[in-house]
Amino acid sequence: MHFIKHLSLLPSHFLNSTNQTMTKIFLVLVLLQTLFNILVVASAGNLNQDFDITWGDGRAQILNNGQLLTLSLDKTSGSGFKSKNQYLFGKIDMQIKLVPGNSAGTVTAYYLSSLGSTHDEIDFEFLGNLSGDPYILHTNVFTQGKGNREQQFYLWFDPTKDFHTYSILWNPQSIIFSVDGTPIRQFKNLESKGIPFPKNQAMSIYSSLWNADDWATRGGLVKADWSKAPFTASYRNFNAQACTWSSGSSHCSSSSSSSSPSWLSQSLDATGQERIKWVQKNYMIYNYCRDTKRFPQGFPAECSLA
Repeated sequence: MHFIKHLSLLPSHFLNSTNQTMTKIFLVLVLLQTLFNILVVASAGNLNQDFDITWGDGRAQILNNGQLLTLSLDKTSGSGFKSKNQYLFGKIDMQIKLVPGNSAGTVTAYYLSSLGSTHDEIDFEFLGNLSGDPYILHTNVFTQGKGNREQQFYLWFDPTKDFHTYSILWNPQSIIFSVDGTPIRQFKNLESKGIPFPKNQAMSIYSSLWNADDWATRGGLVKADWSKAPFTASYRNFNAQACTWSSGSSHCSSSSSSSSPSWLSQSLDATGQERIKWVQKNYMIYNYCRDTKRFPQGFPAECSLA
């Protein structure tokens, strides 16, 4: 049990505060959710049926009768895959185990994206680091070709030791990023305030493992150690309750027999709102909505409205 290790990752000023008991309670809830997500096997089946390997010249493989997918990176090339389906809204889960050891200079990207200059995109990117230093989870949302909405987090566990579930809930009300069932970020639909929201462009799922040592680790100061190659990330238990898009129409799946899937109207409940506050207070390391140097003329409109 790594509960003590989780506590040691918290900032010292928080542990020393009167909120220590509440922090422990939240960590217990998060840990229980993590264990639940590891134990529950997603209902989707063969990764061969869901994804195509798109590049890497043999560095990406689907193994164990479609139950495991691996991406590898060496000095010559990385690798990647793409979903066979396109989606317009959905609750999408993937279990990922990241590159272990010295992963400096590597980026494991897992994201939804449409195509074209006005594309929409929902990003998870995992920025590697030196052995013993934490990964940085980088998130972003693009609408109509415009991104620049970065939020970055440390994780409350070692993402290289085991598989963890990374989820995107995308419905007409909001986009919610979650890790092992714990929400870390929400991007609300604020179209009524003039802010674009991804709702009209179907998106495919992409993932890649690639060399980004010109920027990924400490701004490019730390380069990839190719003597440790090949670097490998692993994927399993993909599950999509989603509206698939084909020939201009969509078909929505649900875990129940109801005509309208529950995820299509799902939002953060009171517990979810408390958890997202906890994560952002203790593990968020960058928020574009607080970067005064980057936005000297004022923050983007969604920062004050959200």
